[in-house]
Amino acid sequence: MLSKNKALVVFSGGQDSTTCLFWAKKHFEEVHAICFRYGQKHEQEVVYAQRIAERADVPFTVLDLSFISQLAVNCSLTNQAITMDRDKPADTPPNTFVPGRNLFFLSVAAVYSREHDIMNIVTGVSQTDFSGYPDCRDSFVRSLNVSLNLAMDEQFVIHTPLMWKDKAETWQLADQLGIFDLVRHDTITCYNGIPGDGCGECPACKLRKRGLETYLKSKV
Repeated sequence: MLSKNKALVVFSGGQDSTTCLFWAKKHFEEVHAICFRYGQKHEQEVVYAQRIAERADVPFTVLDLSFISQLAVNCSLTNQAITMDRDKPADTPPNTFVPGRNLFFLSVAAVYSREHDIMNIVTGVSQTDFSGYPDCRDSFVRSLNVSLNLAMDEQFVIHTPLMWKDKAETWQLADQLGIFDLVRHDTITCYNGIPGDGCGECPACKLRKRGLETYLKSKV
């Protein structure tokens, strides 16, 4: 039987998932973290994810989903030959969108959860700071939650603590959880794999920086 007191965090070692990891530790008695290698250029994030999981004292599992990069041949995060979009193009997802990534991540997370009697699955997707990724939308997560429950005849609950928070509010939540400095200096959000403030040029860094500046101004 799935335990309502246990949670699994889909964990990349970035700003959002790290905030979610410590949010989960606040709300559940037992927390696990699962991380994926999927052929991403910024695979250094896995190293940082493990360090943060050790610091948080949660079990950490890394799984190889490199088949994703074999499918996502037109994505700049998984194909070295493609130059990354610096800004979101009109009417289409940016080329940093990895088709199926969250679908696969959450599906695998559900199987892991079933085998470890975990009811709650936590992911850091957000629709508020929408980057053009359709698999970050609330409607997708809700739909998949129903499908996973039907597929395995279970009652998983997918939690999205950041769904309606912008990046400034995500920084605020990290601060409230007492992990502001950890998130700022020891996470990898950067698509180029640079920790902390990152490269400053990729879309993920720009979004993170704008949110941080907005939050810091609000505290003055």
